[in-house]
Amino acid sequence: MKKAEKDAQNTTALNKKSKGFTDEERAAMKERAKELKAEAGRRTKKGKADGESDVLAKIAEMPEPEHSMAKRLHEIIKANAPELSPKTWYGMPAYAKEDKIVCFFQSAHKFKSRYATLGFSDAANLDEGKLYPVAFALKELSATEEAEIIALIKKAVR
Repeated sequence: MKKAEKDAQNTTALNKKSKGFTDEERAAMKERAKELKAEAGRRTKKGKADGESDVLAKIAEMPEPEHSMAKRLHEIIKANAPELSPKTWYGMPAYAKEDKIVCFFQSAHKFKSRYATLGFSDAANLDEGKLYPVAFALKELSATEEAEIIALIKKAVR
């Protein structure tokens, strides 16, 4: 193929809209890059990064009912797993043990989803058999859901 034909194909490819990441996903990746940069700066200034103020700020930005759910989850996690450190992860509240994310809250509003999500990473000790859930849809938090979440959090950090 001639150079002019290759250049024309490359230009056409650049002008097509990518079907890869959504705008929300790209924004989350940009937030993650900022978080990593901020964490690196904090570590050099004060030792270990303290991300609680960042988590509370992200929760404050959330619309209802996610604001209330995220705030209550934060309280539940702090009370039942004090060894977990709050931090933001892709612009969402997350909780880590030894710098490894154990669980996180994902906003439905931010990702234009039907429900918010409470998710657990592979660092969570939820292994049970060959198949087990690691993400849970949240539409509201009642005493029943809170009790189930407390049990999951305690199991995840044991």
